[in-house]
Amino acid sequence: MTETMHRRHEQRGNMGVQNTDSSTIIELNHISVTFREGGRTVEAVKDVTMHVREGEIFGIVGFSGAGKSTLVRTINLLERPTEGQVIIDGHDVTDLKGGALRELRKKIGFIFQGFNLIDNVTVGRNVEFALKAGGWPKKGRRARVEELLDIVGLAEKADSYPSSLSGGQKQRVSIARALANSPRILLCDEATSALDLETTEEILTLLKRINTELGITIVFITHQFDVAKAIFDDVAVMEQGVIVEQGTTFDVFSSPHHPTTQALVERYLGIAIPEQLVPQLPPGRLIELRYRDGGAFRPLISEVAQHHDVSINVLHGNVGYFGTQAVGTLIVLVSARQGGQQGAQIVQDAIDELAEHVHSWRELSEDLNDDLGHSVDEAFAGEAAADRLIGTYGDVNDVRTDNEEVLA
Repeated sequence: MTETMHRRHEQRGNMGVQNTDSSTIIELNHISVTFREGGRTVEAVKDVTMHVREGEIFGIVGFSGAGKSTLVRTINLLERPTEGQVIIDGHDVTDLKGGALRELRKKIGFIFQGFNLIDNVTVGRNVEFALKAGGWPKKGRRARVEELLDIVGLAEKADSYPSSLSGGQKQRVSIARALANSPRILLCDEATSALDLETTEEILTLLKRINTELGITIVFITHQFDVAKAIFDDVAVMEQGVIVEQGTTFDVFSSPHHPTTQALVERYLGIAIPEQLVPQLPPGRLIELRYRDGGAFRPLISEVAQHHDVSINVLHGNVGYFGTQAVGTLIVLVSARQGGQQGAQIVQDAIDELAEHVHSWRELSEDLNDDLGHSVDEAFAGEAAADRLIGTYGDVNDVRTDNEEVLA
């Protein structure tokens, strides 16, 4: 597999170097897509501008109905934008038709969620179909099919039928077919959502190798946070047809600003506290601390507790990785050893010192001394736990991002 990929890499020249050239290969400028449905106008995509660098893996995430698939289908003009401009490799392709449009689509492969294989022909013939459609001479098709199946790890399956394949193998055939005409861009529409966790990891590893070794730019749609954090270089978050946040994957997910992004992050980091634990909590203030790559909490927690003579109980901790970069969350209960106004001030001083050394923090409760245990209990109960916590992000005063310092 590796030898085949390296051979293709050499044939493609400078396209094989990932992310060293920051040139833009895809530009979507002020794209809008509207439909007529049931006598009303539906705005599926609303004035979206998005740029994708050559050689990167660019992700588009969001919940169902956000407009992700519609937006991506404008890249190869499977969906015509109602307004806006599609530029591929510096050329305006918005109005392409006929032969020019077919040539464009040969350079943009597409991987679907549902595999879209022809059941009554072999794996090899499924891949060959793309070559035939792309105008490959019959004489060279067999060798190319063998090469493509080798790339995706199915060299021995050329004569098998799709019905005999697992879901992961079917998706590998889809990938081979999408690579048939040596595309520069690969569009993946929920390519792993129908697969189990282990198979998803295998497909992501394959796509990452294709990206790195063949230099193919990948645009990947998903609602799966694990997919986003595993392979995306840059990411755009969509909600109701609009890109609400975009940037590097690490920056977007380590410092989420929009409620949709915050919801995705909170679901992944999992900050719910067991309901039965809340009544047992001593009085104090419940604080969430967020740190980014390089942060370490144990020295900070112990030093602040000792410095201010407070008790800091760690109730929950989690670390999520975006590539090799970490984002960590701690939920702590900060309590004074004495009561009254003096105790409250000591707790505040301790929280202020914690805030100086983390990426961001927010308060999850008011002082539990004020008999607010029931509201805290509700905030962490049942399916609404994450949503209730996410809601506190709505007020910018609840999020203090003081500085970028992290602890060594």
